[in-house]
Amino acid sequence: MSAPLSFDSYAHLVRQRRTSMLVDRDRQVPTSTIDRLCNLSLWAPNHKRTWPIRFAHCTGDGRSQLGEAFVADMISSGVGDEGKRVKTKTKYLRAPSILVIGCAPPVSMNLVADDRDAVAAGVQTLLLGATALGLASFWSTAPVQTPASVNGLCHFPSGTRVVGVVYLGWPIDTVETPNRPPAQITHVE
Repeated sequence: MSAPLSFDSYAHLVRQRRTSMLVDRDRQVPTSTIDRLCNLSLWAPNHKRTWPIRFAHCTGDGRSQLGEAFVADMISSGVGDEGKRVKTKTKYLRAPSILVIGCAPPVSMNLVADDRDAVAAGVQTLLLGATALGLASFWSTAPVQTPASVNGLCHFPSGTRVVGVVYLGWPIDTVETPNRPPAQITHVE
């Protein structure tokens, strides 16, 4: 067994992670880096080992296609007004790499929450990996949770729920460290 990472080193990494859109829009994130991050996310806890996490990496014109697909899903779902839809068409151009992260339909309805939690844990693992590699990241929610057009664009199974849209890029500035409240802990003895 390898030597454990020190708690202080891990805590430092966790505290360095920031939500940031302050990225160089022209500097590409290598596909190999995206692959490393997606594979790292599979080490997050996954009850029943269902491996529900799905990824689609959008770059270049794929980001515009993503915006168009989300707008089509917003229209068909009756989500948002015209102003929100116009913004959605172009907002994925704010970073050079966009990861659409989905949760595949559950193999059992008893695992709906477990699978979504596994995907969320995978996203956090990916974000920590991005921080360790010096990338800025921003985890955003999708305008439509089960978007048929986006699922088609991303080659996700029908019924996949989009858990997050993660913007990734090389930082051009730092983000201020936000204050955190103390943990609310009940010790039961």
